[in-house]
Amino acid sequence: MLERGVDEALEQLGRIFPPGPYLDRRLGRALAFQALYEMDMGHHAPAQVLDRLSVAIDEAGVSPYPNEVLRDATSYAQHLVRGVLDNRPAIDGVIQQRAPLWPLAQMSAVDRNVLRIGLYESLYGNATVPLRTAINEAVELAKLFGSETSAKFVNGVLGRAVEASANGEWPPADSAPVAQSPDLPGQAARTEEHPSSGASEENIHPATPAG
Repeated sequence: MLERGVDEALEQLGRIFPPGPYLDRRLGRALAFQALYEMDMGHHAPAQVLDRLSVAIDEAGVSPYPNEVLRDATSYAQHLVRGVLDNRPAIDGVIQQRAPLWPLAQMSAVDRNVLRIGLYESLYGNATVPLRTAINEAVELAKLFGSETSAKFVNGVLGRAVEASANGEWPPADSAPVAQSPDLPGQAARTEEHPSSGASEENIHPATPAG
């Protein structure tokens, strides 16, 4: 997405995120990333970005996704954005602790915001998103939107943050506040599982410098 038109973005996402389990959440992460990225770079209100994207998607000529998937993806994106913003000081503190050689302001906006989503899902949303899934999905976002080093950098930071949380160095995942589940009324909360994307814990690589 980023600077692409909605039709082009949907076509690209349709190739990257084919129909399958939890498609709404995978697409929702991409929408949440777009909203947080625009907040970072253009100081746009995330809610307005999501509203604009929702309208643009509704008006798009052809979408590779059913309306129900797009609706649920927008709902999950709102959940993620709200969770990241509610916990942003703590999340940004973890990023700085686990990537001390790269001040937050010197990271690219892509790396910063993929990490924010990944850390929120890893340390705050673990009731419905397993740690491996949260890390793998953040790595996939980094591959999609970042530079050639973004995926390894994101994987390394998230791996160290999760390990620190498990060791009690930062609020354990089970004690962190969890935003209200985005599942629709009457639906049971879902526990998300995806096959591994092949991501493995790596040492921290240089972040993409801010452009």
